[in-house]
Amino acid sequence: MSELRFVQVGFGAQAVEYQRAWDLQREVHAARFADEAPDTCLLLEHPPVYTAGRRTLDSERPLDGTPVVDVDRGGKITWHGPGQLVGYPIMKLPRPVDVVAHVRRLEEALIRAAADFGVATTRVEGRSGVWVLGDPVADRPALGGLSLDFDPRLADEEFDPRLNGPEYAPSNAGQRREDRKLAAIGIRVAKGVTMHGFALNVNPDNTWFDRIVPCGIRDAGVTSLANELGRDVPMAEVLPVVERRLREVLESAELKPREIERPAAGAVPAADGAPAAPGSPVVAPA
Repeated sequence: MSELRFVQVGFGAQAVEYQRAWDLQREVHAARFADEAPDTCLLLEHPPVYTAGRRTLDSERPLDGTPVVDVDRGGKITWHGPGQLVGYPIMKLPRPVDVVAHVRRLEEALIRAAADFGVATTRVEGRSGVWVLGDPVADRPALGGLSLDFDPRLADEEFDPRLNGPEYAPSNAGQRREDRKLAAIGIRVAKGVTMHGFALNVNPDNTWFDRIVPCGIRDAGVTSLANELGRDVPMAEVLPVVERRLREVLESAELKPREIERPAAGAVPAADGAPAAPGSPVVAPA
C-alpha cells in the first residue's frame, strides 16, 4: 500500500473534543474516498468522554446518567480521555472489504508497540483488541473472600460489576491477575474507506471504566502501559513507537479484497434451512 500520513491533532491541554474529531474524520474520509488525500492516521487525546458503538446495550451504560455519545462504529461502549492515545487510521481498502484483516493489522501494530516497552500482549479469541493475559484461574486470588468456584460472574449472566465494589471493578483486573485489555479497537468502513480505530491506554485514570461495562465484557478488565510497567509513561515516549509500528505493519501489508466463493454455473442452491449438497461451494457472508 502507499505511504501512510500521520497527523498529530492535539494532546494534553490541546486534547480534541470528540465531536470535533468526528467531524475531522468525516472530512478526511471524504477526501480519501475522492483520492484527494492519502491514507491518513489521526493521532490525538480526547477530554473524558464515553462513546457507544452500535451493539451497546442499555445495561452497559453508566448507571448515574453520565452522557454517552452514540457513534457509528462497531463494538460497544468504551471511554476515551487523558492518558489514552487514540488513533483514527482513514484508509482506502480494496473491495470486497476485509474488515477482520484490517482489525488484525491494527492489533499487530499495537502488540509490537507494547513489546517495545517490555509488555507482552496478545489477541483473545472472540474479543477484538490487545490483551495482557492473566494467570490461570486456579492461581488467581479469591474475590470478596470467596473461592473462584463461587465467582458470581461465572454463573450469573446479569451480574453487574458496577454494583459490586472495587474487587470486581474493571480497573482492578491487574490486581486480580485477570485478563485485561490494553488497547480497544472499533472501526467502521464506508465506501471502502475506514473510520474510527484504536485507543491505547498509556497512562489514563482507568477508574473511568468502572462506571460502564467496557466493551460489554463482564469477566475481564482494563490496564495501561503505566499499570503494567509500574512507572509513569509519558505520551511523548509512546507516540513515535506507535507511529513506527503502524507504519511498519500498514505500509507493508499486501491489501487484498476479501475472497468470496461463488456457486458454480448451474448449481442448484439448497433450500433455506437445508444443508447444501456434499461438495457444494460455500458462499461467504457479505
